[in-house]
Amino acid sequence: MKLTVVGCSPAWPNPGGAQSGYLVEGSGRLLLDCGPGVLPRLRELDGWPRVEAIVITHFHLDHWGDLVPWTFGAMYGPGRDTPRPTLWLPSGGLAELGVFGEKFGVPGMFSEAFDTQEYADGESFHTCGLEVTPVRVPHYQLQTYALRVSDGEATLAYSGDSAPSPHLADVARDADLFLCEATLREGREGGNGLRGHLSAEEAVAAFHESGARRLVIIHRPEELPLADGIERASDGATYEF
Repeated sequence: MKLTVVGCSPAWPNPGGAQSGYLVEGSGRLLLDCGPGVLPRLRELDGWPRVEAIVITHFHLDHWGDLVPWTFGAMYGPGRDTPRPTLWLPSGGLAELGVFGEKFGVPGMFSEAFDTQEYADGESFHTCGLEVTPVRVPHYQLQTYALRVSDGEATLAYSGDSAPSPHLADVARDADLFLCEATLREGREGGNGLRGHLSAEEAVAAFHESGARRLVIIHRPEELPLADGIERASDGATYEF
């Protein structure tokens, strides 16, 4: 498999950065999340994105926002002649997108641009010649998933956005590459007791517990350094495994 980091910014974009979007290529092309800035980056590669499927981990804007301009390009622009990607959403996601379509004044826009499907916690599904297993992780009070992606030989683990959880190590168990978020300077967040993200130390701990072969930190503000020896993703970086 080949992974291209299309964008890896946190909830606020790093200077010049796109937000969450990770392109997995094997027998097909699968996009994990599609945050703001991802669509124009993909257009630089292909004119219009040629992906067979997209998986959205949760409905925070930095992980799905570029689906909105994607629909307009698919309905009225250069995407009209491109096959519709399958759009995999968390349970209840079809109804959620329906509400957004109503608010945007174009009912059915997402169903017209994509072949929409829903996935369920812990139930693997197949797309683009890959097996994808979604596992729910804690992210404030929002339904959110980490993803394990395998072609039968190589395995990628993607944390999505998550507070500390034993499920992260399960998703990344013996994976070839673990993309793990580390948004926080330290292991605390706000004043209301809710957690939605990891510190770098917590990401490293999940990596060690998982037995994964390689850790790459994502969703990290540019202003926060990492200790020596901890690898950090950058937009445009590629990994083959």
